[in-house]
Amino acid sequence: MPDIILIGLNHKTAPVELREKLSFTGEETLAALEFLKKDQGIREGLMVSTCNRTEIVFIPETDNQTEKDMTGKIIEFISRHKDIDIPQFKSALYIHEGDNAIRHLFRVASSLDSMVVGEPQILGQIKQAYRIAVENGSSGVLLNRLMHKSFSIAKKVRRETGIGDNAVSISYAAIELAHKIFTDLSEKSVLLLGAGEMAELAVEHLLSNKVKEIVVANRTFKNAVALAEKFNGKAVKFEEREDALIHADIIISSTGATDYVLTHDQVRPAMKKRNHRTLFFIDIAVPRDIDPKINSISNAYVYDIDDLKNIVESNIEQRGKETVKAERLIDEAVLKFQKWLESLAIVPTIKALNDKMTSIVEMECKKTLAGMKHLTKEDIEAIQRMTQAIASRTIHDPIRFLRNTGDHRDDSLYLNVTRQLFNLGDIGEE
Repeated sequence: MPDIILIGLNHKTAPVELREKLSFTGEETLAALEFLKKDQGIREGLMVSTCNRTEIVFIPETDNQTEKDMTGKIIEFISRHKDIDIPQFKSALYIHEGDNAIRHLFRVASSLDSMVVGEPQILGQIKQAYRIAVENGSSGVLLNRLMHKSFSIAKKVRRETGIGDNAVSISYAAIELAHKIFTDLSEKSVLLLGAGEMAELAVEHLLSNKVKEIVVANRTFKNAVALAEKFNGKAVKFEEREDALIHADIIISSTGATDYVLTHDQVRPAMKKRNHRTLFFIDIAVPRDIDPKINSISNAYVYDIDDLKNIVESNIEQRGKETVKAERLIDEAVLKFQKWLESLAIVPTIKALNDKMTSIVEMECKKTLAGMKHLTKEDIEAIQRMTQAIASRTIHDPIRFLRNTGDHRDDSLYLNVTRQLFNLGDIGEE
C-alpha cells in the first residue's frame, strides 16, 4: 500500500521572514497542484498554505518509491517556483510519513499545531485547500477519506474537550498586546487595513473592549463599507490610509498584499501631524503589511505575527489538560484510519479469491453440463445456482477471517498465506 507523505514548514520551524517567502498565493497553489498531477510518481496530492504554514500532502503512485526521492522532487519544485535556493529553507522543513503524517494532519485540523491552540480558522483553511484539490482533480480516494476524517476529528475534539472554550485567536492575542500598550482601550480609535476574516475577528474582540471608533480601509471599498456597517464603524478608501493614521491609535493590518501597505516614509509625516502620540501597529498578515523600520520612529510600535508568541505560550499552558484529551482522541482516530488503510490491502486478496473460485466453478460446471444434453433449462439453472452457492459457502469463512483484523496480529502474514494457499499470485500483478 503506497504511504502518505507530508512535507512542510510552520511557525515552529521557520521565522515569519522565511514563511512569507514560501507562502503560496491562490494561483501558485493551482500551479503546485498541476505539478503534483503531472508527476507520474504521485498518485494524489494537495497543498495547505496559510499565514503560519506551507504543507504538501501526497501519496506516491507505488510503495517502491523512496520517501527521499519523492520529497526531493517537492523541494526542488518549491525552490524553482519560489526562486529561493534549497539551502535557505531545507533545514526548516519537516517530513512525516505514514502514521506520523496522518497524526500531523489531524493535529493541524484540530488546531493543536496552531500558534494559538484552539483557534477555529485553520479548519476552514484546510477545507478550502481540500476543496481546491478536489476541483482540480489532484485528490483521490485516499486523500478524500483522509481529509474527511481530519474534519470529523477536528469537530470531535472541539465538541468533547474544552480546547475551544473562550477560543483565543491570533486576533485576540493581538488585542491582549494592545492592552499592554494602552491600559484603557475605550478612548482609542482603531484603523483596520483589510476586511477579511482575521480583520473581522479583530473587530469582534475590540468591540468587547468598547473601543471609541473603528475605521475600515480596504482595497475593495464595498467590502470595507460592509464590515464597517456590521460593527457601526466608518469606511474609508484604501488610498486614504495615510490620512487616517492621524486620528488612529491602533492599526491592525491583515491584507493579502505582497508588499508593505505602510512604510516608514508614510508614517513619519503622520506622526508629526498627530504630535507624536503613541501609534501601535499589529501586523497579522503574511507576507507582512507593515514596514518594520517604523519601529525606529519615536512612539511608534510595530508587532508582527511572531511577536504574539509569548501570549500564545501562556494560552497553551492554560489549555494543557484539554490538549491531553484532544491528543488521545487524535491517537484513536489515527489507529482507526490506519486500520482502514490496512483493509485496502485485504480487498484485492478477497477479490482474487472470489474471482478464482467463481472461474473454477463456472469452468467445471460448464464441462459437466456439456455431457448432459437431456437436462431442461430449469435443471441447468438449478445446478448452476447450487455450484455457485457451494463456492460462496466454501470461501465464506476464509473471507470473514481476513476481514476481521485483530489488534495483535500481523495481517500481512495471513494475506500472504492466503495468496499462497490458493495460488493467487502477487497483488501487484493484478
